[in-house]
Amino acid sequence: MSVPSTSTAPLPVPASLAFEPDDPFLNERLLQADAGLVACFCAAWCDTCREYRPKLDELAAQWPQFAFAWIDIEDHADLLGDEDVENFPTILVQIGGRSVFYGPMLPHIGHLERLLGTLDASSPTVATQLPDVSAMLGR
Repeated sequence: MSVPSTSTAPLPVPASLAFEPDDPFLNERLLQADAGLVACFCAAWCDTCREYRPKLDELAAQWPQFAFAWIDIEDHADLLGDEDVENFPTILVQIGGRSVFYGPMLPHIGHLERLLGTLDASSPTVATQLPDVSAMLGR
């Protein structure tokens, strides 16, 4: 008689490194104590967003200390709290549970790459009306 295995099967390799909010990879990554969050607020109908996404995936592969999230604002408005997104992409960076950047960014991935190179745990907190997006995504 065989004994059922108690180990969990590994998750399949994700198609994207900028995870959707409901993706178990994102949840798993955010539960790691050292993970920062880079959230890109976008919209499915936005051509700029569709062009930006593959570049964000490439950047995610270069910055493993961050969990990258791709958040469609129409599907996940709860993640915005009282904030409005008027321009795409709008980027949130959280480190150590603190927001250290929030705002629109030109859709040139090099701008985000340079920004990430300047931020760390000692970066000042920025004021936003956002809920704790990292905690909400990591539930």
